[in-house]
Amino acid sequence: MSQPIGVRLFFNFRSPYCYLASKTLWAMFDNYPTSLHWYPVGGWDLRSSPDVARSKMPLARQDIARFARRLKIPYNPPPPETDPTLAGAGSLYAEHAGLLRPYIQTVMHAEWGEGKNIGDPDVLLALAEQIGLDRQEFADAIHREENHRQLLRHAEIAKEHGVIGVPTFMVGEQIFWGQDRIDFVLEELDRLTEPGDD
Repeated sequence: MSQPIGVRLFFNFRSPYCYLASKTLWAMFDNYPTSLHWYPVGGWDLRSSPDVARSKMPLARQDIARFARRLKIPYNPPPPETDPTLAGAGSLYAEHAGLLRPYIQTVMHAEWGEGKNIGDPDVLLALAEQIGLDRQEFADAIHREENHRQLLRHAEIAKEHGVIGVPTFMVGEQIFWGQDRIDFVLEELDRLTEPGDD
């Protein structure tokens, strides 16, 4: 295939399932001729409402803990008031700087592996510096209105495509919702890269 296969990823830094995905999704970019189309969202977008989230929390925490044990990764939830919007805005700057992958991995590990509040600008700034991002430029980026508007646009694009949660991967018109659908994404990429496939 002459052109890389676009994989759209809808992502909210507040989702524990995005944390799990951040540990395993990279095979689709390391092992296939693909390109990542990054669609972060902020706030409660593409997440359960606050009331539903509270009711689901005991079951969800058991579920996530099981996955974390399987992946042999730490699981320490962040404070309940953690807002992912600044992290999402910062990811747009990290993408522009060519450091999106380490940004996702570092921020998600700090939030869900170490229990840090990534809604705190000081926490985010320290993480950004850790991976080599310019502190002042990053500080400007996380508060830039255009970046916050971009997060909202991504949420609208998600609705237009029928995306209802995160993480969601799209390959063409095929939608794969959940970190436990990554194997299906890889199967679709296998199919698309078979010899003779158009």
